[in-house]
Amino acid sequence: MQRSLLDSMDLNTRGFVNILLLPLSAIFYLSSLVRKAFYRINLLKIHQFDVPVIIVGNITVGGSGKTPIVMALVKHFKAQGKKVGVVSRGYGGTHSQGSLLVDTTTPADISGDEPALIAAQSNVLVMVNKNRAQAVQDLIDNHNVDIVISDDGLQHYGMGRAVEICVENGFGNGFFLPAGPLRESKNRLKSVDFVIQSVLKPVTFINLKTQKSQPLDYFKGKNVVLLQGLDNRISFLRC
Repeated sequence: MQRSLLDSMDLNTRGFVNILLLPLSAIFYLSSLVRKAFYRINLLKIHQFDVPVIIVGNITVGGSGKTPIVMALVKHFKAQGKKVGVVSRGYGGTHSQGSLLVDTTTPADISGDEPALIAAQSNVLVMVNKNRAQAVQDLIDNHNVDIVISDDGLQHYGMGRAVEICVENGFGNGFFLPAGPLRESKNRLKSVDFVIQSVLKPVTFINLKTQKSQPLDYFKGKNVVLLQGLDNRISFLRC
C-alpha cells in the first residue's frame, strides 16, 4: 500500500522538526524527574488503597496494545471469582468532571472509545476520571471491587499500585516528548514488574455485529475503506 503525499512529507521533515523540539524535550525530561522526586520525598501525596491496583501502561505515547492486555487480565481474575474494576482517563471522550461509570449504554464519545470497548466486551465495571486515584477509590467505596486494573497511568504517580506492567512495541527515535514518543527514560523498564513486547499480527476479519469471521484474503481484489483507531498508523498498515 502506497503512503500518501502527506505521510511522505512528514517522514522527510520529521528529523528537522525533532531537532528544533529538543530543547522542549529537555524541559519535559527535567520536569518529569522533579515531579517523581516530589512523590519520592512525600511532597506530593500518593493515594494508597485497600485493594490491589494493577497498572497496564507504557513509557511512550500512542497505542502499544495495552487495552487487549487489560481485557485479558479482567478475564483471568473474573475466572478466579474476583470482582474486578477498571479505571481509565477516558482519552478522546467529552466527560471531564468527576467519575463516570461506563456501561454498554454509555456513548463512546462521552466515555472515550477504549473504556466503552472494555465495558462492552469484558462486562466489567469501568470508571472514567481524569483523576485515576479518585476513580479507584470510587470503585472501592461504591462497588466493593476486589482488584482494580488501570488502563494506562504508569506515570500517574499519585495512584498507588501493587503491580506495574509495561507494554511496548518500540521507542521511535528515542527522544522525549515532544521531539519523540518517550514519556520516561527506557531505564524505567528496569523498575516495573513485567514488560510485554506487543506485536500487531493479523489473524482473521471479524464482523463485530454478527461475530462471523473471514480469512485474511477475503478482501483481496476488492475496494476497501480502512478506518482505524490506532495511533501508530504505519505499523497498522504494514500488517
